[in-house]
Amino acid sequence: MKKELLFVINTLSRAGAETALLELLRIIAGIKDSNGNNKYNIDIYVLMGQGELAGKLPEGVNLLNKKYSHFSVLSNKGRHYMYRRIARQVFKNGAVFKNFFYIISNFADMARSHHIWPDKLLWRVLSDGAEFTEKEYDLAVSYIEGGSAYYTAEHVKAKKKAAFIHIDYKKAGYTRKLDKGCYDKFDMVFPISDEVKGQFLKVYPEYKDKTKVFHNIINQKRLRKLAKEPGGFNDSFDGIRLLTVGRLTYQKAYPIAIEAMKLLKEEGYNVRWYVLGEGPERQVLEQCISEAGLNGDFILCGAVDNPYPYYRQAGLYVHATRFEGKSIAIQEAQTLGCAVVASDSSGNREQVENGVDGILCSLNAVSVKNAIAGLLDNPAKRQEFGKKAAAKKITYENETRMLLALAEEQGI
Repeated sequence: MKKELLFVINTLSRAGAETALLELLRIIAGIKDSNGNNKYNIDIYVLMGQGELAGKLPEGVNLLNKKYSHFSVLSNKGRHYMYRRIARQVFKNGAVFKNFFYIISNFADMARSHHIWPDKLLWRVLSDGAEFTEKEYDLAVSYIEGGSAYYTAEHVKAKKKAAFIHIDYKKAGYTRKLDKGCYDKFDMVFPISDEVKGQFLKVYPEYKDKTKVFHNIINQKRLRKLAKEPGGFNDSFDGIRLLTVGRLTYQKAYPIAIEAMKLLKEEGYNVRWYVLGEGPERQVLEQCISEAGLNGDFILCGAVDNPYPYYRQAGLYVHATRFEGKSIAIQEAQTLGCAVVASDSSGNREQVENGVDGILCSLNAVSVKNAIAGLLDNPAKRQEFGKKAAAKKITYENETRMLLALAEEQGI
């Protein structure tokens, strides 16, 4: 009989974890039994019922949501839809009343730390107000932390459960108090890098024996093919293009990038910086760009369906972020032969070998500017880094087997 699998994720908007999930689903959906039939039945449930990538789900993957919006949660229309959905969902099943004291207590803790994380406060409420199914699965997978983990732990029937962790757990605002013991209910926890594993185990040292690294999956052959399709930059700029791919959020530290760009222009470099991505900080960043006098030089391009031609055409990829899990964007840039400048932060330092295939620098405007300028002044070094980055091999067979062994009730 076919094994029944369920994957749960918070949204299916264009971002690193969602992109990696689609690639994993493509692999599993393509596995056949001895008779040439699909070996697994695959369901997916999107907690927020929203995201433009649902149209990219592989054939044979069943979307469970009864109501679904293809608006990106990062677009204006998508955000308005999301707010309306949240307003409905927090009252469904009595979720907000059930979690009232939980919200108040955790809000007080956040206020004392001077950093309020509204999404962290609401994930459990949204989990309790979601749609439920009585179906029992051989394996249920929470593919990202927060709401999907709470939902999978508490509202899904499965013989085995696994949870993925994509971020520096503590820096992203998660706590044991928020989680309320949900990870006790998982058979395995899969951080996506060694650093993510280390940070998670600082919060949950007792889970050491059931925590194993599961690296993000990307299909390098497919990316290189997509990079040759029409698209990419459509301006007539004749200088060197800097590229960053990522959501417009606090984590990505764009104000520092804007200040670094200002310094580069003041020193006379003929460069233009492009950002592919959308997010809640757009208006703030547009103001920063205007105040720095960089209109036309630091360009927020929004989200695009196929970012890969941009990588291929860029002179340098820059990823100066506050923290990461393991950046899909860096992996994509390296696959497509980009030299990389990245901040020396969690996640990034595990992907970029300083002085070999890129540069790691401190997260401040002067250091980012100096790292970029050093490579702008040395085209041969840029080319050397790009070649070494493109030569990196990314495989996924062991990771996929490790996950599916749970469904087959084998030891890992």
